[in-house]
Amino acid sequence: MKKAPELSLHQHEPHSGDLAQRLNWLRAGVLGANDGIVSVAAIVVGVAGVTTMAGPILTAGLAGLVGGAVSMALGEYVSVSSQSDSQHALIEKERRELQEQPEEELAELGALYAAKGLSPETARRVALELTEKDALAAHLSIELNIDESDVVSPWHAALASAISFTLGAILPMLAILLPPEHWRVPVTFVAVLLALAITGWFGAYIGGGSRLRAAVRVVIGGALALAATFLVGNLLGASGIVG
Repeated sequence: MKKAPELSLHQHEPHSGDLAQRLNWLRAGVLGANDGIVSVAAIVVGVAGVTTMAGPILTAGLAGLVGGAVSMALGEYVSVSSQSDSQHALIEKERRELQEQPEEELAELGALYAAKGLSPETARRVALELTEKDALAAHLSIELNIDESDVVSPWHAALASAISFTLGAILPMLAILLPPEHWRVPVTFVAVLLALAITGWFGAYIGGGSRLRAAVRVVIGGALALAATFLVGNLLGASGIVG
């Protein structure tokens, strides 16, 4: 059977309903990596302000990495669980209404399409055809902007958040541990600020904002965090409170 021209011409374009969700996941991944970079870098740089020994720096960095990844995962799981529960509740409510009052729901669907600019006759015909194909999907789409197959998974969100944080945290760990002692802090500053510039630029690219402004903003914030923690570490080391 020959494929309709309009389908074959546009089959590779991003018309799927989960495109926005994929972009949101990508943006969340960038932000998670950014958090991993900044938080762990601040920890290891702060410790490096007290001591140049690799052991304490590694211990503090690993503690920050594990604690941060778990915290991010738990926070994402709780947040997305609430969102998922709300979506499932709305879907079940719509399914129940379709079973209990199908005619009223059909009239509502037609009215919604008429409100979008279709003539009453065309809106009624569209509502009938969509109802025959998949009534629940039609109502979820126009009423709630929900696709039943795209309901977010809290476990996936938690895993993605933990992984992105961990990947971001690995950079400052390597930057502080691999160079010689006297180069550790400068190399970490440069590596972290460069990585933040990239994540800020990429996050703005995904969101459609100003890439330069976003990159500058996140670099300034990261530089302030690193400078503050390094200063605190130096002050504590010089005071003899720790060392």
